[in-house]
Amino acid sequence: MRKKLAVLTGAGMSAESGISTFRDANGLWNNYPVCQVATPDSFAANPQFVLDFYNERRRELLNSQPNDGHKGLAALEKDYDVYIVTQNVDNLHERAGSSHVIHLHGELMKSCSVNDLNTPYDISPDNPDLHVGDTDSKGNQLRPFIVWFGEAVPMIDRAAKWIEASDIFVIIGTSLNVYPAAGLLNSACSGQPVYLIDPKEVKTYRNDIHFIKAGASEGVKRLAELLAK
Repeated sequence: MRKKLAVLTGAGMSAESGISTFRDANGLWNNYPVCQVATPDSFAANPQFVLDFYNERRRELLNSQPNDGHKGLAALEKDYDVYIVTQNVDNLHERAGSSHVIHLHGELMKSCSVNDLNTPYDISPDNPDLHVGDTDSKGNQLRPFIVWFGEAVPMIDRAAKWIEASDIFVIIGTSLNVYPAAGLLNSACSGQPVYLIDPKEVKTYRNDIHFIKAGASEGVKRLAELLAK
């Protein structure tokens, strides 16, 4: 019987692909305060400014490619049932070939209506920008399909169930400081192997975690070697 491998990924997963991180030194939050671009109030106050911020992130994504870490996780599907829970809004896991991906914080290449946050619409790579005046079929303004601060995280319960049902839990490139995603560590059952891949020290209350001090690409390679043993 194939083992189930659940993976929680954060900004460090995509950093090697050139995707700007938010919380690191020189991260996006240093230039764009959360209150200006990542809350419903900021969108209501200055919608085009917020839309332009995500338009820029979208163009950055379209110029990026999955790194060897993304590809390595996809390759693990040959031997495991791999379920990825990501805090990232990029689509690099899917583009690398991963079959099962939950986006906790939304998806950059999708939009939704201000009056219906749960119905996403694909954004074409050929026309990736959103503007004030872009509406759904009912005339409602479109906004990024992103979970902003102060909004519910609708996929968190499903993510927790994936982790609870897994045989192995892997954490990659996240500081475990952002909730509710950080709380998913609690979903790993006692005795369940937990691996944490990050080039920096990540503080956690658990003392049974196997740390792999490396970036995503090197870390996933070393993880695959450990699992093969």
